[in-house]
Amino acid sequence: MRLTYIDAVERNSLFHSELRSQLKAAGVALIDSPEEATAILAISIDETDQRVLSVSARNVPTEYEVYYSIEYALMSGNNSLMAPQFLTLVRDYTYDETVVLGKLREEELMRDAIVKDLVRIVLKQLSAL
Repeated sequence: MRLTYIDAVERNSLFHSELRSQLKAAGVALIDSPEEATAILAISIDETDQRVLSVSARNVPTEYEVYYSIEYALMSGNNSLMAPQFLTLVRDYTYDETVVLGKLREEELMRDAIVKDLVRIVLKQLSAL
């Protein structure tokens, strides 16, 4: 992985940004051209959202679940160094309509923590190769 190209479906995502940052910090040279790369890290799924887990008697959401899913593989030329790996991390939080701004911030922090955990898992799997 001396010269690595990241082939991502979503180049502006939290995961992509954090992955690039952590790979650079680990000393991996990230390049902009797949032709010059010794390894291609392909991220085919990079999505996040939230779902309602429970509602009150007045049909108001009281609990949400935040999830982040990725799928990635590592290739070198036509050789597969790592088969596609699918990961989903999930966190839930209670919701109170009287403190909407605080809950929005809590969701952002939770999503950031999920991304950091996903990147840690991916880097650990890549370092095992």
